[in-house]
Amino acid sequence: MIAKIGRSENLYGALAYNNLKVENENGKILFTNKIIERSNGAYTVAQLAQSFAPYLIANRNTEKHTLHISLNPDPKDKVSDDRFRQMAEQYMREMGYGEQPFVVFKHTDIDRSHIHIVSVCVDEQGKKISDKFEKMRSMNVCRELERQHGLIPATDKERTQNDKVFRPVDYKAGDVKSQIASVVRHLPNYYKFQTLGEYNALLSLFNVTTEKVQGELQGQLRQGLLYIPLNEKGERAGLPFKASLFGKNAGLPALELHFAKCKEDLKDHPTKPTIKAVVTIALQTTSDEQAFKKQLGEQGINVVVRRNDTGRIYGMTFIDHNSKTVWNGSRLSKKLSANAFNDYWNNNIKPDIKEPAILQPKLSTSNDADLPAEEPHHLFDFLNTTEKHEDGLIEAFGGLLPEAQGDDYEEQDFANKMKKKKKEDCKRSDFGIKNLFLKRFIELSLYNSERI
Repeated sequence: MIAKIGRSENLYGALAYNNLKVENENGKILFTNKIIERSNGAYTVAQLAQSFAPYLIANRNTEKHTLHISLNPDPKDKVSDDRFRQMAEQYMREMGYGEQPFVVFKHTDIDRSHIHIVSVCVDEQGKKISDKFEKMRSMNVCRELERQHGLIPATDKERTQNDKVFRPVDYKAGDVKSQIASVVRHLPNYYKFQTLGEYNALLSLFNVTTEKVQGELQGQLRQGLLYIPLNEKGERAGLPFKASLFGKNAGLPALELHFAKCKEDLKDHPTKPTIKAVVTIALQTTSDEQAFKKQLGEQGINVVVRRNDTGRIYGMTFIDHNSKTVWNGSRLSKKLSANAFNDYWNNNIKPDIKEPAILQPKLSTSNDADLPAEEPHHLFDFLNTTEKHEDGLIEAFGGLLPEAQGDDYEEQDFANKMKKKKKEDCKRSDFGIKNLFLKRFIELSLYNSERI
């Protein structure tokens, strides 16, 4: 189990975020401690805020007074509501917040059920509760909770990344935004590609495509990207999402920087001659597209073929999962361009290609000739065993992106917004003024609740 501890000065925002999950039936309140109870069991944000009012009014000089904690068991762990309540109580008690008011929310909108705890870190006298060695203490509490409740230890999870499976987007499964986010936020960290076309070829393995859009805003030309889910046939299967929803790394400016860096890195990349040789041999020794893809798949290379409406091949891209590089056919060799494959597969004109001078027995990213040969990493086993679609795309893409599965990107977006809001607030006012506004807000909330 992993605990994430966030601190901010926005109690209302933390309560509103979690309560919105409840209102949308994507969560529920599991437990409250020192919170004024409602007869019907339903709460508004203002009603929840009442219980924290005495602590915030008494607050002396703690700027980040709000605690927003999430407890995240392994996705394979099946934790009941009662057990979540016990874990939350014990965690808060061991961390020194057992006598504080807090609310425990359970989120159910992603496969990984988890809980959020909202509280304050100042006591009734306004004094900050010590957070010394907080991370170490939190880790120790998590290990103890794992032992008591038979949960999968986070330390074991780190050692067994091969147990994770990272799958293409399934538009039928719902929560498409989070599925796309888990792909696009990680791919540039793992793969080198030089153009938007090569990036799209890689995305297609995950049933995603992207399109560049541009328009004029306040007299200036703006460009951006849209990410679109695809079905198993490579056809659009849902509404597009703006790149800004997935963070800076998914946007066009960051990708263009990635293109430029990869162009330099791949200029004299040591695996390029080997990949060229492997592709050339496959083209010479196979007679059709299916056999060609199968042979390269056994070498850890995926082939993405792009056709127009008439069936003409206009793009060939090779994705080498061993070196984690993406290559257009024409970038490897003019004789491996889309035209050459179109002539061969559509018009039965076999290309005149010379036998490669040297073919390495396996792809390698190492420059050290003295290292012993190694078997391909087990993460790439799926390349030989997984069924393919008719267009050659992977059905399931295993374990290449650690820590991707189960992330709740709405939570990350919320955290980013809180950080952005804090910076804006700092420009407008100092802490003393903000404290006055906070106290005034609490007074108004109390007044409105009494009227209700």
